[in-house]
Amino acid sequence: MTKYLASLLFLLGFSLAQAQQNKVNPIVPSFGSVWEIPAAKEKPDPSMEYKILIDITNAADKPDTLNLYLEAVATLLNLHGAGGVPAKNIHAVVVIHKMATFSILNNETFRKKFKMDNPNLALIKELSDAGVKFFVCGQNLIRGKLTDADIAPEVSVATSALTTLTTYQLKGYALINFK
Repeated sequence: MTKYLASLLFLLGFSLAQAQQNKVNPIVPSFGSVWEIPAAKEKPDPSMEYKILIDITNAADKPDTLNLYLEAVATLLNLHGAGGVPAKNIHAVVVIHKMATFSILNNETFRKKFKMDNPNLALIKELSDAGVKFFVCGQNLIRGKLTDADIAPEVSVATSALTTLTTYQLKGYALINFK
């Protein structure tokens, strides 16, 4: 019985400790919540300029769900913000291609294809409002018989994903592949 009571008290204490940790959204208000980690020894440097290039190729598993890779961009920004980096010091570029192209369709085009609203549009808007630049591969658009009129207004068309990825890497952006 004593072991049972000790285990119960441990779990209760653990639960209370978890409840006291705050989830925050310092840069992207509605997506990508993160926990503050006050005891962290390794933190982002608030004085640095972060140039981040994100390569996204996959769509959500189902069209009615948020693209987790797009939400990972919000998490990435919020992690830097929780670490003390001001939003003005984060320069993020997202390159969309392959199946991820469906995630950035405007509502009208998304409805025609999937018979529902695009669940990613609010996230794309918040990321754009936070300063994230979006590019979609023009080669994928043509291959998919899409035009720039079919995509969300926050997204710009690039010649290709490959040329955008190489150009930004040569400009000093750190590449993250969300695949």
